[in-house]
Amino acid sequence: MNDLKLFRIADGQAAEIPGATVALERHLQTLIEQNMETMLGIRFLSSEYPTGPWHRGRIDTLGLDENNMPALIEYKKGSDSGVLSQAVSYLSWLESAHHEFEALVKVKLGAKAAESIDWRNPRMVCIAANFSHHDRVAVQRLRERIDLVRYRIFDGGLLSLLLIESAPSSPGQAPARRQHRERDIAAGAAGGDGQPSVQAILGAPPACLRDLYAELDEALTAWGEVEVAQLRHYIAYRRMVNLASVVFRPKHEVILVYLRVDPDTVELEEGFSRDMRGIGHLGTGDLELRIASAADLEKAGSLIRRAFEAA
Repeated sequence: MNDLKLFRIADGQAAEIPGATVALERHLQTLIEQNMETMLGIRFLSSEYPTGPWHRGRIDTLGLDENNMPALIEYKKGSDSGVLSQAVSYLSWLESAHHEFEALVKVKLGAKAAESIDWRNPRMVCIAANFSHHDRVAVQRLRERIDLVRYRIFDGGLLSLLLIESAPSSPGQAPARRQHRERDIAAGAAGGDGQPSVQAILGAPPACLRDLYAELDEALTAWGEVEVAQLRHYIAYRRMVNLASVVFRPKHEVILVYLRVDPDTVELEEGFSRDMRGIGHLGTGDLELRIASAADLEKAGSLIRRAFEAA
């Protein structure tokens, strides 16, 4: 079941709260643009951005996601059979507009953000009241990364966003299935000259941590569908937004995990968990866990589940 049902409980009796759609598409766009980082993990750049005479359109929202990848967002108040062709057209525009996009990021977010853009797998997010079965099948066949997100408005000022399909198929991104990830990690451990590649040094698990990482990976993907992306400096685990970022420290034989968990809700333990708010680090997440053993991983289990539910 891909539709979200919401119930109000009173005196032990459940009454369904009916969901609705917005009256005007612009209302949905404004609401999400004002809360993009919280809702989607995307920093706002621009609204109604023109794509020029060839692509002949205006992208509803431009942004940069928490993994420093370009993000384009298109809204539909109902359903629209043309949303995927529009998405592909806008991603095609982005391929030819790197300098233009970088200039915009520099103006809005600063030079450091512009220099850190990861162009390997730009993200298109389509938010609509519904998508057809054919839309969902087509996303799996396209080489572009497109997220299909269903929205609903509920009484009491409630908004739901449900990720119903996402296909990270770029060569720059590790596939979600474990056997493919392990093959890619092994293949990426050395460059063409037999020396370790930059990506392998920064992102892939070193031999001394490979077994522990395999157990951690299983824990991070145990609660439901999770996209796993091996990025330049860390491995991101993502649903709608990142639930965890994984960084390897082979010198100390430890794995650092940054979770989407509020540190104020956790009893911090010296040497195991740390509040990272205001402290710069690779990846995203305010709670750092140091995983050096199976015992550490067992302690992390409940926190990982909370991060999954928050994402």
